[in-house]
Amino acid sequence: MRPFHRALVAGTVAALGLVPACGAEEESMSQDPMGDAPSFDSGPGVESVWASDIPVATTPPGGWTTWPEPVLAACTEPLVEGAPDLRGLWQVVGVEADGVAQPDHRAMGGVQRIEQCGDRLVVTAAGIVHDMRVDGTEANGVHDVAEMDKTTPITVVATYEDGVHVLRPVGLPVEVRRWRDGGQLVWEYLGFTARLDRIGPPDETPTT
Repeated sequence: MRPFHRALVAGTVAALGLVPACGAEEESMSQDPMGDAPSFDSGPGVESVWASDIPVATTPPGGWTTWPEPVLAACTEPLVEGAPDLRGLWQVVGVEADGVAQPDHRAMGGVQRIEQCGDRLVVTAAGIVHDMRVDGTEANGVHDVAEMDKTTPITVVATYEDGVHVLRPVGLPVEVRRWRDGGQLVWEYLGFTARLDRIGPPDETPTT
């Protein structure tokens, strides 16, 4: 990408749920490395909760400063076919740019929470809440605000492609990708690739 293109997109893409500050291996819940992810076997007497039963979440005006409660914690709907299991509370532990480790990168230490239910996915990080249907449509993608100012409207199309969660902001020539590599989450962002460790379940609310 040419320098002026990078400058054009960097600000807007800076928070597609997807941002520093604070996707390819499909795994079932029984394979979860933390062993604490929710079960989708409701069992007798337990009411099923589907993705469509839960209101769409959005970034509060001005963004959040205290972590909001999880959006999809009550959901019992299984993930759609082809969806990698990205659920969890994740923290950036390594960053590379152009194949070179960047220990002082601004993304280091950042935390992001990823929730999934059916074809729905919510990324909460850096003051934003980006809630989407991962169905390849503009209508059901992210309709929220950018992290850079918590004001600029953004629309992002989300898909699952060969075990990778792919985000394509409408009108910008970039992609943001997340996938599992063993117990880690790999996050391919504009200009760098980060590795994240799972530090908690997707229904956990960080204290900081």
